[in-house]
Amino acid sequence: DRSSRRIQRHRDQSGLPAGKTFATFDFDAAPGIRKPHLLSLAAGDDWIENGGNLLLFGQSGTGKTHAVAAIGHALIDTGRRVLFCSTTDMVQKLQSARRDLSLPAMLDKLDKFDLIVLDDLSYVRKDQVETSALFELIAHRYERHSLAITANQPFSAWDNVFPDPAMTVAAIDRLVHHSTIIEMNGESYRKRSAVARINADDYDPPNGAPDRPS
Repeated sequence: DRSSRRIQRHRDQSGLPAGKTFATFDFDAAPGIRKPHLLSLAAGDDWIENGGNLLLFGQSGTGKTHAVAAIGHALIDTGRRVLFCSTTDMVQKLQSARRDLSLPAMLDKLDKFDLIVLDDLSYVRKDQVETSALFELIAHRYERHSLAITANQPFSAWDNVFPDPAMTVAAIDRLVHHSTIIEMNGESYRKRSAVARINADDYDPPNGAPDRPS
């Protein structure tokens, strides 16, 4: 029907990784994550309505991107608009718009998205790209529309991202003011999930043994 087609169109336009949903998220490989908490965020309601933010921290491979993408897919199912992109790509687009004197128009255009997911913020370096435009996006959406950010470095390392310490503090203040912060620590989610699949696929029970270890 029309609603289903609209949801599918929004999903196609979101940039979300197609396979990273809750159906494929291995909660057993992410022991620090509470499933009810993620599902509550996926419902959207209060934090999206109030322009709250979601910050996910953890080393590479701990499942940050999969978790936030799954939340994004679920939000689209509820009728929300979501945009997923790498932080590097977003910064390049913002900087291009600034050069064209169209940054304010681009920021306004991005307002149609209830949530913008910026993946891998820690890979952005101020000595490689002009990151002050990223601060303008954060400031523009503050208390109006939501951002979700994944990062493998703590706030103390964000001076490597923004042009000066004052801008770093201002960006963090705006992101944290109305935010949910999730720490995804422990062994690599990708490694644990892969080992579990290998063990399940390769297990060859001896005669009379159960099909899977108990």
